[in-house]
Amino acid sequence: MKSLMIELYTITEKINKNKHMKTYFKLAILFLTMSLTSCDDVIDVDVQKGPSRLVIEASIDWEKGTSGSDQTIKLSKSTPYFDQNTNAAVTNASVRVVKDDDDTEFIFTHQNDGTYTNTGFVPVIGQSYTLEVIHEGETYTANETLTAVTDITEVNQSKEKEDEDLLEINIFFPDPETEENYYLLKIQRQGDLLPTLIDFDDEFTDGNLIPFWYEIEEDDEDSATREPFKSGDIVDISLFGISEAYSKYMQILIEQSEGAGLFSSTPVPLKGNCINTTTPNNYPFGYFRLTQVVKISYTFQ
Repeated sequence: MKSLMIELYTITEKINKNKHMKTYFKLAILFLTMSLTSCDDVIDVDVQKGPSRLVIEASIDWEKGTSGSDQTIKLSKSTPYFDQNTNAAVTNASVRVVKDDDDTEFIFTHQNDGTYTNTGFVPVIGQSYTLEVIHEGETYTANETLTAVTDITEVNQSKEKEDEDLLEINIFFPDPETEENYYLLKIQRQGDLLPTLIDFDDEFTDGNLIPFWYEIEEDDEDSATREPFKSGDIVDISLFGISEAYSKYMQILIEQSEGAGLFSSTPVPLKGNCINTTTPNNYPFGYFRLTQVVKISYTFQ
């Protein structure tokens, strides 16, 4: 590689002394460029592997209009990024949720696939619950309060002002007055692989009707996999009432999932509200949340 660079320098010096050698110079540059590109070496990089940790996906969501009795908690183990084994389900844990005011116990039974279910859960707005997971001799716990959500009063569509060919969906819901409310909005067109998640609060909209507009622009980062809305598209909308702590967790999670930008902070392991009371350093990933949710689907005209 060094000899090639020296040869390029020598040729350049000759060009400076003789203006009639332009053709030779161009041919030499082409030859050297091809030679340099053939000098690429394959570099093997050792990627550090962190310890395998328990992953707790405990989302107790009470959909309005249902009893909320059927609930599922999923347990798995974290795996290295390049690991080909995607079956990391945890099937030998003990899982329960306790209603804190009267110690009512809800046992979640494993289904031999990493999911644990309970068909008799009793959701109570404003009530706190404690999750307990026992796995491989260690106990993991978390505490959360079930948060209410307002109703979606209207969903319609419009065209983006700056681009009349771009359809957008409009969602309206009233924010309760004199309350500090935090929301998570999940929007997913049927057929899309992943949903869009938006978290926000009512700091500047307390007690008012909240309008929310959403469209998929052609210059979005994911426009290669998601086209703008069109007539006939069906969009599923879920509005969750969430706690302040879960809102902060989701802010970081959404920011990291969108990728690192010029002014973004360096991604770090994201800890939820679950703790290991047996071995604190062996903390789990995931979150125990309790939310009320309202769901609606809309078909573009």
